[in-house]
Amino acid sequence: MWTGDDLYFMRMALEAAEEAERADEVPIGAVLVQAGQIIGRGCNCPITQSDPTAHAEIMALRSAAEWLRNYRLTGSTLYVTLEPCLMCFGALIHARVERVVFGASDPKVGVSRLQDTLAQARLNHQIRMEGGLLEEECRAQLQAFFKRRRG
Repeated sequence: MWTGDDLYFMRMALEAAEEAERADEVPIGAVLVQAGQIIGRGCNCPITQSDPTAHAEIMALRSAAEWLRNYRLTGSTLYVTLEPCLMCFGALIHARVERVVFGASDPKVGVSRLQDTLAQARLNHQIRMEGGLLEEECRAQLQAFFKRRRG
């Protein structure tokens, strides 16, 4: 199911998550890819930026839009270590991202549990969601972070 490119780009997202962790942020990372090239990269940084919207996905979108000088990111794929929340999913729709590949699912705020509702919402853009790529590594990174914080 997964290609070599999928694995490579998710590993890049895991590296971005490590960057967040070094800044004492929850380790979530994302890379945005278009035509086989990384066009945007982001890590979770709401604490360091004092910005509740500074999720890894949003930071990758901002990075790509600035680099391309266009907020429409058609034909792109976002690789993210944790399933996107509803806020990030809305931004991904507006940016016209084609596909989202995530590692670990998020049973609390992950958007996939709302997919049936969203499919009926007649949104102006549909995103293909695929989860579970390097899920164990993505989940382990998050669990180790929270264990250290609580320990």
